[in-house]
Amino acid sequence: MNRTKFLLFLVIALAADSIATGVALARTGSAPIGTGAVVINTRLSYQGAAAAGTGMVLTSSGEVLTNNHVIRGATSISVVIPGTKHAYTAGVMGYDVADDVAVLRAVGASHLKTVSTAASAKLRIGQAVRAVGNANGNGRLLSARGSITGLRRAIAVSDDTGGTARLSGLIETNAALQPGDSGGPLFNAAGKVIGMDTAASTGLISTAADSYAIPIARVLPVAKQIVAGHGTSRVHVGATAFLGIQVQGGDAGGLVVEAVVPGGPAASARLEAGDVITSIDGHATKTPSSLMSYLLTKKPGNTVRIGYMAPSGGGQTATVTLADGPPQ
Repeated sequence: MNRTKFLLFLVIALAADSIATGVALARTGSAPIGTGAVVINTRLSYQGAAAAGTGMVLTSSGEVLTNNHVIRGATSISVVIPGTKHAYTAGVMGYDVADDVAVLRAVGASHLKTVSTAASAKLRIGQAVRAVGNANGNGRLLSARGSITGLRRAIAVSDDTGGTARLSGLIETNAALQPGDSGGPLFNAAGKVIGMDTAASTGLISTAADSYAIPIARVLPVAKQIVAGHGTSRVHVGATAFLGIQVQGGDAGGLVVEAVVPGGPAASARLEAGDVITSIDGHATKTPSSLMSYLLTKKPGNTVRIGYMAPSGGGQTATVTLADGPPQ
């Protein structure tokens, strides 16, 4: 090869390498997917229902923050990036019932845009805010503008299973939140997330007339604990143990079994509607919440000993192997 041909070959090779490098940079430098807020759709097979809410993307690989009540009872969950063709099946990494916080993982997600938070920001009455969410479950992200009208507020909430809870330390705002907005971001004027919306949603009814958000400074430590896999008596990490019964409290000396899931763990142990559960592993069961709290300390595959009274009379026991069930 003469010198002229060699130089020409070298120039072409360098040009080709430059083009390839440019393409690679263009790919890696492409805009992240979405806006940081996502739509969450759930199916509640045991109730024969479906629900919708909102979430915030914490990591580009698909860790999503939302309210626990958004995914409570869900047998399947999907995360959708509005305005795109991206939708993912989601698994529950963990949740905190008392603080109404849950973290999901969108399976197979990558290169998602994340939200920017202002956990250390000082909040003040009159501060302008903007709430974003899946209002009324329509599958689109809508904004509601307003201002902070109160700080460190408390509200009583109840769900359609008869459970009640009290959330405190909340941001009160006159931004008009709608069912489906729960789990969405509350932004300050700088576009930073200062709270997580807790608008009334399917399965959660607030006794308050205004809108509320949990300060993001309270939410993030719980989310980090879940992601790290550090479960406590308040924070449940991983799969949820499932007994497969619906109970109600009463004056029968225990919890009355209203219904048993066909083919579920309790049904396999021959528990029936009308039985009265008096204990679990020797612990007295006086309220549905006490039974739920105990089950949250267990894992699928664990066994529990149920003490109960059959309608025919006489105390009995049953050993039940817990299954993998929906979050509580």
